Amino acid sequence: MAWQLKPMGDRVVVKPKTRDETTKSGLVLPDTATERPQQGDVLSVGPGRVLENGKRVEMDVSSGDTVLFAKYSGTEFKLEDEDLLILSERDVLAVIENGTK
Repeated sequence: MAWQLKPMGDRVVVKPKTRDETTKSGLVLPDTATERPQQGDVLSVGPGRVLENGKRVEMDVSSGDTVLFAKYSGTEFKLEDEDLLILSERDVLAVIENGTK
């Protein structure tokens, strides 16, 4: 059964891009030497944050976007052997565009 994640509020589900585990010279890096990823693909987005007056603020990111996010932000979890991250939209620093739009 395939899971569907529907984030709440202003949260986004991101699949972090994996970092190279070897150096250019071929040395294998241990887990302790690799940095946390700061880039990933948005899988799903919540409906947006609700203001005090009841109006909802639309999200600036959408499914399929590639984003940069703060290094130690979000909550990591595993779903069907996939490493995923739930972030608040405010932890998304930028959307990476490839210039083809």
